[in-house]
Amino acid sequence: MQAIAIDDQRLIWRDHEDPGPLGANDVRIDVAWAGINRADLMQRGGNYPPPPGESEIPGLEVSGTITETGRDVERFRHGDRVCALLAGGGYAEQVVVNQAQVLPIPQELGLREAAALPEVFATAWLNLYMEGAVQTGQRVLLHAAASGVGTAAIQLCRAFGNPCFVTAGSADKLEACYRLGADAGWNRHDGSFVDAVKDWGGADMILDPVGGDYIAQDLAVLNADGRLVLIGLMGGLEAQVNLGRMLMKRQRLIGSTLRSRSAKAKGAILDALYAHVWPRLSRGEIKPLIAGTWPVQEAETAMQHLSDNANIGKILLSVSGKG
Repeated sequence: MQAIAIDDQRLIWRDHEDPGPLGANDVRIDVAWAGINRADLMQRGGNYPPPPGESEIPGLEVSGTITETGRDVERFRHGDRVCALLAGGGYAEQVVVNQAQVLPIPQELGLREAAALPEVFATAWLNLYMEGAVQTGQRVLLHAAASGVGTAAIQLCRAFGNPCFVTAGSADKLEACYRLGADAGWNRHDGSFVDAVKDWGGADMILDPVGGDYIAQDLAVLNADGRLVLIGLMGGLEAQVNLGRMLMKRQRLIGSTLRSRSAKAKGAILDALYAHVWPRLSRGEIKPLIAGTWPVQEAETAMQHLSDNANIGKILLSVSGKG
């Protein structure tokens, strides 16, 4: 097969060994589309290696068609059109993955749209409703809200009764967030969001992919018994924290990653998505927001678009060109 290799931070489409052989619970997928995530940028830069034993090929989510199944696979068969959550290997013509990390494509969606689902909706669901334990009516603050994860999280908040305040980097991005269902927002270039969020009523839960000096600001607007879930470090590795405020307001700071979790843990997240989110996708109540698509051979250009923060929604790579 052919796949993307990282060579001195360059992305090169070239010959690669086929993945496999299949384990008893694995499926082989011919990849149609692959999603780009910030984790791929970090891996390219040498800062986020794949978990031990996982593929060195970047790519954490794909859509495609099953071509082979392991002996204990019961959920899928040859020819099924699916999407999958990976620990790596997605920028390739084939992937092999545990069946627990695979879902059928929601009705009314094609392979292109389905590639925009696994990583961002799994991340949003995990951190809002599992780690963040958000209950109906609780208020949510979402940073980098025009990203793939952000646009998924806004729609989940709208669907499950959680008012959300968003931060983003331009008026256009904020307008896109409002169209998806955000209740209020703040342009990060206008300075600190603290006063605006306090005036809005504070947040019961915060989803933060930034870290750095955002943490102190987050805790300043987090309500009593609130949860701050940190999922990224775009703003830096270090932060100053007012421990007295955390103590008195019973605030919780939770670090969360998805990639390194076991197949069983990822399967539990995808099962929840299938039960609670897939029906809404099929009915058109929730939709993947796609910012742009590029041929996989132009992965460098596509990744630069993400690095430049030029996207509103998900960036995809076409591997086979199938819909």
